[in-house]
Amino acid sequence: MVSMSTKTLFAASSINPPIASSRIQKTANSNPFSLTSLPSAHKHWKISQDHDTFASTPLEYPNYGTKKHDFGGLSVQHSHKLEACRRALRKVGKDDGFECLNMINAIQRLGIDYHFEEDIDAILKGQYAKYIAHGDCGQNLHEVALRFRLLRQRGYYVPADVFNNFKDREGKFDKELDNDINGLMSFFEASQLSIEGEDILDEASSFCEQLLNEWQIKHPDDNQVSVVGNTLGNPYHKSLARFMAKRFFGNLSGTNGLWLNDLHHLAKMDFNMVQSIHQKEIVQISKWWKDVGLAQELKFARDQPLKWYIVSMACLTDPDLSEERVELTKPISLIYIIDDIFDVHGTLEEVTLFTEAINKWDFAALEQLPEYMKICFTALNDITNQISYKIYQKHGWNPVDSLRKTWASLCNAFLVEAQWFSSGQSPKPEEYLKNAVVSSGVHVVLVHIFFQLGHGITKETVDLVDNVPGIISSPATILRLWDDLGTAMDESQDGHDGSYIDYYMKEHKDSAVKEAREKVVDMISDSWKRLNKECLISPNPFPAKFNEACLNMARMVPLLYSYDDNHDLPSLEEHMKSVLYESVPI
Repeated sequence: MVSMSTKTLFAASSINPPIASSRIQKTANSNPFSLTSLPSAHKHWKISQDHDTFASTPLEYPNYGTKKHDFGGLSVQHSHKLEACRRALRKVGKDDGFECLNMINAIQRLGIDYHFEEDIDAILKGQYAKYIAHGDCGQNLHEVALRFRLLRQRGYYVPADVFNNFKDREGKFDKELDNDINGLMSFFEASQLSIEGEDILDEASSFCEQLLNEWQIKHPDDNQVSVVGNTLGNPYHKSLARFMAKRFFGNLSGTNGLWLNDLHHLAKMDFNMVQSIHQKEIVQISKWWKDVGLAQELKFARDQPLKWYIVSMACLTDPDLSEERVELTKPISLIYIIDDIFDVHGTLEEVTLFTEAINKWDFAALEQLPEYMKICFTALNDITNQISYKIYQKHGWNPVDSLRKTWASLCNAFLVEAQWFSSGQSPKPEEYLKNAVVSSGVHVVLVHIFFQLGHGITKETVDLVDNVPGIISSPATILRLWDDLGTAMDESQDGHDGSYIDYYMKEHKDSAVKEAREKVVDMISDSWKRLNKECLISPNPFPAKFNEACLNMARMVPLLYSYDDNHDLPSLEEHMKSVLYESVPI
């Protein structure tokens, strides 16, 4: 992001613009516009020298995944417990009552739902058929809200007016609901799946948040206080389940099923097994990063492979997608490297020529560029070709043209920002945001994921992803605007960067900071509503796993940008340690 000293230069440059050949003087990681505006404390994000303690020999890809990897005796225990839990779910599912919804909720909270996909689909299909036949979602708030959330997040449309039954004669939610804590938490959770035009769910979110906050103040010693706080801070739909799973290992409110102990035991074993898989993936990434040599060749660039891997891990949660996670970390690393070329090291003339070379994808165009740019382009070309070849071998489609196009669009957007900076131009907020959606790097990540997953690749879907559809632009907008709220200042920076808020206030000179921030909060909410509609309501040609990856990218944003007063990311660091390093006692 742009530091205070940079902002002074920015402001002065309209009077005395810097010459094109001078270095673009920004602090490390100074780009205010991208996915890469994350902390640069290498002590947190390098992979330690002794990381090989996780695995003396990195596993080959075919051995990855809980179904494929031999965990010794733990595999046997896990298999037996999994089968017992499946039998329990099928049993409660036959009753077609509320208990099966509670069990599905518990399975999802514990991060083990990928083992139960077929059974969950069968149960929810039956639940939806029952709703369509009778128009009944239940009687009490907890049941209606939980059924609504589980069905809607699975792609079954239930209208929000099922909650009208909980309003009084004046059209407001009944105040007597303030004693139904489980109901209010479920209602708040359900409100997170709203789409544009569903005012009742906006009302529900505010109503539940107010009552739950009041309840916490009145009952500070109640056992449910931490559960309520976690619900408000980390609603399921907008959180990463695996990152939150440990919080539910001994604490699932409102769930008293006989099956709960078995689920807890299964979840703990599963957590440790998946953690072992992730640790082995880090070994693979460490070896690749060392072999590719970019950290040694490009000393000015960031050296943070662990952070780059966490993005892959968050987006692709299925344990069986190990190869995809490892491969995805490679282009993510290049997003950061190229970002540093534009922000830290390159002159405006150099990055202009570099962008032209990327657009042409032509080595000859690099001849007049410095060696470090040639090294970067060579690495980018090699990684793109290798990934394309693997995708072609596995899925029969060569994505090289699409992948090159994403890199060209990313560099074009980076260049626009470099030109704004050098000229002292302040773009209009809408112009800034349109460009920032691309320069965020989110589309590069998600286009790679689309081809890696290999489902539903057709000319139609390829044309869609090539042109940054809503399912990609919405999480990019969420990322960009969340950062612009001012929480994302890099550790190496002295101040805030140019942002949507800054440009909005320049255009609306009578606006206060509070008003501008409220507008950005509303825009983030609207982007979530569009993403919900794209992924959960509107029919789209993309596979479910791609939809989930797009949601996961948006879900990770709060972790990426929740900075403390020291400009660190304690929440992300805590989750990183918990998920990757701290096993669970069984």
